Amino acid sequence: MSFGGFERSRAPAQPMAEINVTPLVDVMLVLVVIFIITAPLLARALKLDLPQADAPPAAVQPQTIQLAIDAAGAMRWNGEPLAGDELGARLEAAAQQAPQPELHLGADKAVRYEHVAAVLAAAQKAGLRQIGFLTERPPSAPGENR
Repeated sequence: MSFGGFERSRAPAQPMAEINVTPLVDVMLVLVVIFIITAPLLARALKLDLPQADAPPAAVQPQTIQLAIDAAGAMRWNGEPLAGDELGARLEAAAQQAPQPELHLGADKAVRYEHVAAVLAAAQKAGLRQIGFLTERPPSAPGENR
């Protein structure tokens, strides 16, 4: 439905070409009033005398130990081959460090759980408290963003 003028003529009614700015002016006046009321509240500040203190140095990030177990049960400590009798000594040496390093344990899908359980028991016996497990992300479907 179009709004036309008040003239009566036989010509088809034409839509009004003038923009009604009254609602725009009303909204703008309401916004001006709101800003006039809230502006003094935003400008108010609270004076505080805060104490000065020297910040302690940032905490040292602990190193991480990458321990990988392949399908045959062979282990690698940060990428280098590790004999079975060296594991306990290295874990105990790592547990004595300050800060204590994090142990990231990654095992092949085909490795028997007894190898993983033996490593976890040795790490617990040595006193390591931060142990994480490494996994692979599943392949993403076509068109899926990660």
